[in-house]
Amino acid sequence: MAEKQTPSQTVGPFFAYGLTARQYGYRHPQVADGQISDATADGTAITVVGQVLDGQGVAVGDAMLEIWQADAAGQYPNPSGGGNTGFRGFARVGTGADASQTFRFDTIKPGAVDGRQAPHLNVIVFMRGLLNHCHTRIWFSDEAAANAADPVLASIPEARRGTVIAQRQDTPQGPVYRFDIHMQGDQETVFFDI
Repeated sequence: MAEKQTPSQTVGPFFAYGLTARQYGYRHPQVADGQISDATADGTAITVVGQVLDGQGVAVGDAMLEIWQADAAGQYPNPSGGGNTGFRGFARVGTGADASQTFRFDTIKPGAVDGRQAPHLNVIVFMRGLLNHCHTRIWFSDEAAANAADPVLASIPEARRGTVIAQRQDTPQGPVYRFDIHMQGDQETVFFDI
């Protein structure tokens, strides 16, 4: 009998317990939370908030996001140390810790990467019902000139680019960027094949 590949299974709703334990009040350690940088990091402090929405526009309460980003100088963190102190470059947050099922992470505004890519955040979405996680990016509405020159953003059809651009809101606490992720439907967020 020939060996066959194990069939895919949907990812279960177990993220809170295993990966974002503190956010949900569990007493287990975790690798990362929604705090990508602290007050000592170089750069402009920002907050990103949003919801993961299903095809009917209903907030998904058991999704999890991982965020990977460059620092204010456009450099990704070096695992061997050095670089921007107070900056990790990585976050992991769930959507079910509050009644509105909103995710939130605090970071610094990234710089342009490699002189060509506009400031952006790399995002991976995990949730029940997905055989594979989804990859997207978040660009910023107040970076119009850099966005226009970004080769990755330019590869997205113009009519769909708005699905990957976070909208800036100025608050007394600082800039907040709203970014909702639509998993399906007319406003479906652009996802990348990686």
